[in-house]
Amino acid sequence: MSIEDGLTIKKLEVFLSFMNFGNMARVAEAMGQSTVSIHRALHSLEETVRCPLFKRQGRNLIPLAAAYTFAEYARKILLACEEGLAKTREVGGFNATRLKLGSLYSLTVSAIPELLMGMKLRRPELEITLSLGSNRELFESLEDGRVDAIVVALAQDTPIDGMISLPLFYDSMHFAAPVDSPYAKAELIDLKQLQHERFITLGEGFATTRDFNFAFLQAGFSPALVMHVDDIFSLINLVSGGVGYSLLPKRIEAFSPRIHLIPMEKLYVREQLITVLIPENRERDPNLLALAAECRMFSSRSKAALTTSIQSLT
Repeated sequence: MSIEDGLTIKKLEVFLSFMNFGNMARVAEAMGQSTVSIHRALHSLEETVRCPLFKRQGRNLIPLAAAYTFAEYARKILLACEEGLAKTREVGGFNATRLKLGSLYSLTVSAIPELLMGMKLRRPELEITLSLGSNRELFESLEDGRVDAIVVALAQDTPIDGMISLPLFYDSMHFAAPVDSPYAKAELIDLKQLQHERFITLGEGFATTRDFNFAFLQAGFSPALVMHVDDIFSLINLVSGGVGYSLLPKRIEAFSPRIHLIPMEKLYVREQLITVLIPENRERDPNLLALAAECRMFSSRSKAALTTSIQSLT
């Protein structure tokens, strides 16, 4: 049996409202429509059902037994529709009570906790799941729908097709050495003078590896690599233990007091833009709107802190 074209969700809502109030004027007020529109909707619904639902008593409509039966099923229809929409939106990542965020390991000391605290203040009911990985892994997770948004390091602020970028702050690469290293007291490092030293780096797919390779390309030589590691924590421990030097972004300094980060000549450094990326087709998602607002607040605080730091040096 096919459903008649005249049977709509709106007409069912009007019908159930009338069965509840029993008065067209009150229904019209509750639904923000005119009494004429309410009467027309009820009459049209009755024609669609092909069965009398009301009897006329002067200017009033009195529900028949058929109306009460139909109301029972109409409520089930609307409830099922609401549940279906909620479930569909949840599966699609909209209006869900969970936000799946992907981030770089190197942001978990300061930036990510600050973002998450701000999000919990905005949406206390929100459950946030944090996934960590390299730039490459995070992009793959976002593309596959395993996360709703990612925090990554980009080489430059250029548009990415299908993505909205919410910049947080800029960072730059430094020379990483143990605190007791002969280089620890240097004010500026020239990589060309370090061709005899041993280095450690992360594997492919990390933004830090990308900028590590860029720096040595500018220096004009391939470093003597003693090891590749898969996480930033192992790299920090190996550097602090004297296994080799590395190049790391400034934000890493907060991870360990056992390494020292020294600025390098500008030739070897390009800035990393730390930014949150969300899909354009989900920009109206309430959870992602809250995340976007928190990102803007974070960016404003970062700029204010940088201005204060510069003023204190002048």
